Amino acid sequence: MIRQLLLALGFASTLMASPGPTLAQEASAGVRLDGREVLRLTGETPAQASNRARRIETRLGALTNSSDPPGAARIIEGVGAEPRIEVGGEPVVTITLADATEEATSPTALAQRWADSIDQALVDAREARRSPGGRYWAEARGSAEAALERLAVSTVSIVPRAAAALLVVLLFSMIAALLRLVLRRTLPFVIKDPTRQSLIRQMTYFGLLALGLVVAADVLGFSPGSVVAGLGLTGLVLGFALKDILSNFVSGLLILALRPFHIGDQIAIGEAAEGTVERIELRATQIRTYDGRVTLVPNAEVFTSRITNNTADPVRRGNVRFRLGYEADIRHLTLLLPSGIAGLDGVLDAPPPRLRVRTLDASDIEFDLAFWTDSRRTDFQDTASLVRRQVVDLVRQAGIGLPNSDMRLIRTPSEDLLDRP
Repeated sequence: MIRQLLLALGFASTLMASPGPTLAQEASAGVRLDGREVLRLTGETPAQASNRARRIETRLGALTNSSDPPGAARIIEGVGAEPRIEVGGEPVVTITLADATEEATSPTALAQRWADSIDQALVDAREARRSPGGRYWAEARGSAEAALERLAVSTVSIVPRAAAALLVVLLFSMIAALLRLVLRRTLPFVIKDPTRQSLIRQMTYFGLLALGLVVAADVLGFSPGSVVAGLGLTGLVLGFALKDILSNFVSGLLILALRPFHIGDQIAIGEAAEGTVERIELRATQIRTYDGRVTLVPNAEVFTSRITNNTADPVRRGNVRFRLGYEADIRHLTLLLPSGIAGLDGVLDAPPPRLRVRTLDASDIEFDLAFWTDSRRTDFQDTASLVRRQVVDLVRQAGIGLPNSDMRLIRTPSEDLLDRP
């Protein structure tokens, strides 16, 4: 598999190193009149050749639509062995050494060939415009044929580049996925923090994808500088259009970098969710609630909400509140209950348990028994349950009566009917 991947990478690098078609094919453009190709020019770049061809087409179009016959094409010998063709005293095209080299002939011979081609094209075009409506029909047909021809040329030029760009994107995606898998298996031996591991994996994965897109754009013919400049110009528009997505992405980076909580912590995010953090992605944070459901909270909401980290400290104080009558011996309870729950499984010896009087009501006293235990919710709930059972047993053994209301509200069915509107 690795050997095949290396071969594919070598093939992609060959595609990227090759500009596709040859220079002569890329930097050439046809001059058309009424859809018929009259000349084929060359240039240093495709854009230069295309601009040169459009200028000559404009000149030929003006000569075709003139009221007076333009006359035959004349060859004017120029400086540096670059002859020029004129029609009716107006310059039409200058034959360059690159044009002659492409046609494998001399500039003079090419000038004579192009002059004959221009004469014939002008005669045919003026003849086609003699009939009623002939001018508009000829121009419409010529524009359509020129558009189809340029589309075909562009397709032949673009399709190989698009295929190479797609191959580059696929290769970088495979490399990014493979590297993420390798990091997932090796990082735990180097970095113990799961949150930092997630940050490194995601930044590596998305960084390689971004690099692949830049390389693919270069294969298509867009320079990295132009791509960056284009992104800068459209950044404001994209910022408004993708405001929520970008906000979640930036918030995810800040959460992974600042680490207000870690994977495995039990947190409460405002009123949105409370549970155990399972994953921190660049878009959302995955939390498993205490009833087993999976909740995805957008990172923007996580970053801007009030977060309570229940497991930031390994120990947590628990409180069990209960009521007893005024006949209870408070001093005896203050010694009995804290010592009675100190030996329970999960109750820590330090800080020691303490009993406080919370409120004094008209018929009973509210007590608050505080103890310290493990901060994780499961351990905390189990320990709190043991403490409540122990409090009931100790109070009964001490002969103290538990709360038992003597007054109850009893409603008969007839009274329910009377109360209905």
